[in-house]
Amino acid sequence: MKRTMVLKSVAVLSAASFALVACSSNSESADTTASATAECTSTSLVLGTLLPATGDLSYLGPPEFASVELALEEIDAAGGVLGSPVTYIEGDSGDTTTDIASQTVDSQLAQGVNAIIGAAASGVSLTVIDKITSNGVVQFSPSNTAPAFTTYADNGLYFRNVPSDVLQGAVIAQIAVDAGITKLAVAARQDPYGEGLAAATVKSFTEAGGSITTNLLYDLAAPSFEAEVAEIKAGDPEAVAVIGIDESAKFVQEMIKQGVGPDKIQLYLFDGNLSPTAYADFPAGIMAGTVGTVPTGSVDLTDFNERLRAFDPALSDFSYGPQQAYDAAIVIALAAQAAGCADGVKIAAALPNVAGNGGEMCSTYADCIALLDAGTDIDYMGVTGGVDFNEFGDLLEGTISINEYSSNTEFAEIGKVTAVVPLP
Repeated sequence: MKRTMVLKSVAVLSAASFALVACSSNSESADTTASATAECTSTSLVLGTLLPATGDLSYLGPPEFASVELALEEIDAAGGVLGSPVTYIEGDSGDTTTDIASQTVDSQLAQGVNAIIGAAASGVSLTVIDKITSNGVVQFSPSNTAPAFTTYADNGLYFRNVPSDVLQGAVIAQIAVDAGITKLAVAARQDPYGEGLAAATVKSFTEAGGSITTNLLYDLAAPSFEAEVAEIKAGDPEAVAVIGIDESAKFVQEMIKQGVGPDKIQLYLFDGNLSPTAYADFPAGIMAGTVGTVPTGSVDLTDFNERLRAFDPALSDFSYGPQQAYDAAIVIALAAQAAGCADGVKIAAALPNVAGNGGEMCSTYADCIALLDAGTDIDYMGVTGGVDFNEFGDLLEGTISINEYSSNTEFAEIGKVTAVVPLP
């Protein structure tokens, strides 16, 4: 019989595990701060996007693009940035099987972009982060979760407003512990996203006293997952955590075929494969009870989603990234306004200040601009909640939504965990 998930506590997410390492800013951040005092070379913000119009995350593209456009509409309605409308250059990221992201970045750099929102996929960002940040341009991702970015050598120019998967892995581990799971199998796609999240999940689960029966990385382009599922079955786990994206449906199908599907043992999913459509053709009701996590905001997002739907009535999926993409555009614009300059390096230096550091709270671009114009320090409270950054450009605090499937196509939030994001 499959186990019923009951969230009792967040013991794995202890105060000790959440303590940020006390360390001085790295030399890259210091260099950025020093460079920020140089003469301003741009007083007009040019903003690019590097988001998935195509590729294996293309379902995330429409709400993320719409969110950036909604933010820009509100920014320009409030007077723009430094008295001018924002110049917007929309761009496709594709995925790691193509060179689309690199071509997009080359084009945007040639057009004088100051900041780029994206990529959605961690693997894609890793292919272009050096090119972006070495040119003094801010890269700000609404959905990169790979732990590798925390200490990446990015010249202090990379930011993200989604928590590192160190937090999501700890949450899944605690859910399993609270459900009485003692033996867990982990299967993850072999890329930066899968590898980082798998490592975080395994670390947290074993630290809580659990045993990992199988810990495997699979080729996401493999024609079959028969061997991988057979290995999982041989380990006799009580639950399986599958970390993937669109290939996950094929992986879970093979689990069902071999008698270790979600009707037999507990299945855990993550943000990349928590989907209302991917499992629609499975045997009726077989996904019921499956639990999945996704980074979210600490506040109710219903009102924002309604605003976004009014802006683009064709939208149907708000499961990941759109709110963060909106907040990314707003906070970049506020940083340029606060710095009095749209240079990427100056934006990077100002980002932590407009997002926290004890300023007066404000939640709309217009309200925040009014405070800045009056000489008041601000603390932007986004649609996802606070967007305070640590010294690495990561979110200081993150929220993970816990969801449970009631059918193959329907799941609902059953809880949230908000906590300081642990360092890798």
